[in-house]
Amino acid sequence: MLDAIRQGHPRAAEELLPLVYDELRKLAAHKIANEAPGQTLQATELVHEVWLRVAHDKDQHWENCAHFFAAAAEAMRRILVERARRRQRLRHGGGQAQVELEESAIAAPADDDKMLLVNEALEALEAEDALQAQVVKLRFFVGLSESEIARGLGVSEKTVQRYWVHAKAWLYERIRREGGKPPA
Repeated sequence: MLDAIRQGHPRAAEELLPLVYDELRKLAAHKIANEAPGQTLQATELVHEVWLRVAHDKDQHWENCAHFFAAAAEAMRRILVERARRRQRLRHGGGQAQVELEESAIAAPADDDKMLLVNEALEALEAEDALQAQVVKLRFFVGLSESEIARGLGVSEKTVQRYWVHAKAWLYERIRREGGKPPA
C-alpha cells in the first residue's frame, strides 16, 4: 500500500486509512490521556488532523510501516505543540484560568507550558542526536514498545533502552536548566 502511495496512485491513500485508522486512534487516545486536564482535543480529531498532514504530503515517501508511524508521531507532536502555543496567546485566553460555570470553581489550567518546554528540549536533542530524539517521539508520542522501536529503526532493543534512558535524563536536565519544572 505504501508503494502504491509512493507511485502516486490516486486512491491508495484512501485505501490505507482503514488499515491504519484503529492503530492511529489508539496512539492518539494514549497521547491525549496523558495531556493536562482541560484538553478539548478528541482522539478522533487528532487522528484526522494527523491524517490530513501525513497522507496528503506529496513529498513524503515512507520506507515501511514504522516510518509511516514515525511521521504520524511527529505530526501528533506538532499538532499538540501548535495547540499549546495557540492557547497561550492572549487573544485565545492564554494565561487566563478556565471557570467551570456549573460549579463556579476555577479549573486547573491546561499545561501548555510543559508541552512547550518539552518541545523545545526535544528540538535541541534532535539537533544533537536525531536518533535519540526519534526514540523519544516514538515512545512518548506514539507509545511504541522498545522492541517495536528497535525493529522500526533497525537497531537493537538494548540500544533503544540506552537511548531512552539517556534522552529522558538529557531532556530533564535541559528543561531544569532552562528554568522550567520538568513534567512528572
